[in-house]
Amino acid sequence: MSGELVVVATPIGNLGDVSTRARDALASTDVICCEDTRRTRQLLSALSIRAAGRLVAVHEHNEAQRAVEIVGWVTDGKRVCLVSDAGTPAVSDPGSRVVAAVADAGLRVTTIPGPSSAIAALTVSGLGTDRFCVEGFLPRRGPARRAILAALGTDPRTVVIFESPQRVAATLRELADSLGDRRAVVARELTKLHEEILRGTLSQLADRLIETEVRGEIVVVVEGAEEMAEATDETILAALADERAAGASVRDAATRVATSLAASHRRVYELALMSRREAND
Repeated sequence: MSGELVVVATPIGNLGDVSTRARDALASTDVICCEDTRRTRQLLSALSIRAAGRLVAVHEHNEAQRAVEIVGWVTDGKRVCLVSDAGTPAVSDPGSRVVAAVADAGLRVTTIPGPSSAIAALTVSGLGTDRFCVEGFLPRRGPARRAILAALGTDPRTVVIFESPQRVAATLRELADSLGDRRAVVARELTKLHEEILRGTLSQLADRLIETEVRGEIVVVVEGAEEMAEATDETILAALADERAAGASVRDAATRVATSLAASHRRVYELALMSRREAND
């Protein structure tokens, strides 16, 4: 009998959200790979499932090494379930390396879908759901954080961000400063007893939470940028001329104009080169 890797979603708070398929899979599988064996042991106990020596820790520090072992187990015909501490594995949680390794080996990977804090927060946000992105936890500081905030400044998709309760107010303020005062939702303790959904603009939410002792798991959902009409060549050339008159190089001018007008960088750069050639003729 061929083996398989099963990605199993587990409750993000309310134990009643565990599916019958997830319960059956965890009860019958050969190996359960989990982010924290203590947390998963508690879950299994609550579901009246015996761990029976089947738990193996797979976390951010050992996932690459464990992936090799898991490929071996599946190759040998074992059924391996992959879970995280809560929600869906590999979504801002360990698991993606394991899934990729098993799939690259040509072995079966399947899923038992279920709870996800990102999707749960998005669906109650009241913001756009046709197009969205999950950024997870933003880089703490430095160029990587600034680059993501700059990209989100012109991205029309709704964005889902995870944040710690200690930093959420400061992050909301930074998002307001970087993206503009967009509509947003802070979802706290989803599916749990003290679930709370806060709505407002980024600055309103920052002001509200800066004076509050925030606790629990936090998901922030932010409205996407307003979609701009495609810029004409004339508009781009005029903006390039302004940048060049201010002393910007061709490359820097193209980058700034492409960002400000949400236009293709390649298109803007080609127009910038054309404009320079014409000026030199």
